[in-house]
Amino acid sequence: MANQKDISSIKNNIPISEKYMLTIYEASAYFNIGVKKLRRMAENNEGRFAFYMGNRYLIVRTKFENYIEQLIMDEFDVNEDE
Repeated sequence: MANQKDISSIKNNIPISEKYMLTIYEASAYFNIGVKKLRRMAENNEGRFAFYMGNRYLIVRTKFENYIEQLIMDEFDVNEDE
């Protein structure tokens, strides 16, 4: 049976790009978005790409990537219509 030290060692050795869920700080570093902005985005989009687990928000990396791509495409479509 793995003890707590083994689990935290494994968790810290996984690259952020391979993690399914990211903390606000990991997502902030990975996506180059400020912590406060990302926390606000998580609060406003809970269930879409963010989940509140225990006492922290977790970001589902793949869903957040899709969300960002959709924002870019929506912005691109608006600019094309003008």
